[in-house]
Amino acid sequence: MRQAVVLAGGLATRMRPRTLTVPKAMLEVAGRPFIDWQLERLRACGYDDVVLCIAHLGEQLEAHVGDGARFGLRVRCSHEGGKLLGTAGALRAALHLLAPAFLVTYGDSYLPFDYASPLDALLAHADCEGVMSVYKNDGRWDASNVETDGVWVVRYEKGGTDAALDHIDYGALALRREVIAALPDGVAMGLEGVQSRLATDRRMRAVVAAQRFFEIGSPEGLAALDLKLGESR
Repeated sequence: MRQAVVLAGGLATRMRPRTLTVPKAMLEVAGRPFIDWQLERLRACGYDDVVLCIAHLGEQLEAHVGDGARFGLRVRCSHEGGKLLGTAGALRAALHLLAPAFLVTYGDSYLPFDYASPLDALLAHADCEGVMSVYKNDGRWDASNVETDGVWVVRYEKGGTDAALDHIDYGALALRREVIAALPDGVAMGLEGVQSRLATDRRMRAVVAAQRFFEIGSPEGLAALDLKLGESR
C-alpha cells in the first residue's frame, strides 16, 4: 500500500465568492473538478490509498469522491470538525488513518513531477524522518523558503529573506507516522514548524523537482492550470 494524504480543509478566502458555496478542491479546472485531476495524478504515480483531510464544505468533497473506486483508489475522509486545525493539526486528527510512512500534499496543488519520489526516498533512507520536494524558485512563483544542498533541506524558513533560501517547498512531503504522533492532539498548528524542526535537526532530505508547480489557491493560479490542463486534453 502506498498512501497519500490530501489536505483539503481550508477556507480558500482568496477564491471567494466561489468558495463560499464550493470547496476549493471542487473548483472546475479544464472542465472537471480539480480533485479529479489530482486523484488521477496520484494513482498514475503508484498510490492506491488516499486520506482526505476535510473541513470547510467537506461533505461536498466526500460525496463527490465517495470510496475512490472510480479512480482506482481507496479513499477515506478525516473530518476536522468545527475547529480548523491547520495543516499539522489536521494530520494529527487523521492519525488513526495514517500509514507508517505516507505522502502529504495540498488540495490546491498540481505538481508535474513523480509524486512517488519523496516517499521512495523516505523508504530508502533510515537517516531521515521526512523528505521534502523542492523547486529552485528564486522568488518567481511565490516567496522562496528553502535552502538545500541537493540532498538535504538545510533550512526551511517561511517568510525568510536570505538569498540562500532560493528553493521553495514544492507541495509534496513524505513523513513517518511518528512525526505526527508526537504532536499534541486537537491543537491548531501548521506544518511549517514540523518542517523547520526536521531541517534544523538534519532529518529532512530533499528531492528537487524540475518543473514549476501549479496551484488553484488564487484566480491567477487557477487560470494558469486551466490553460495547461486544457491543452493536454
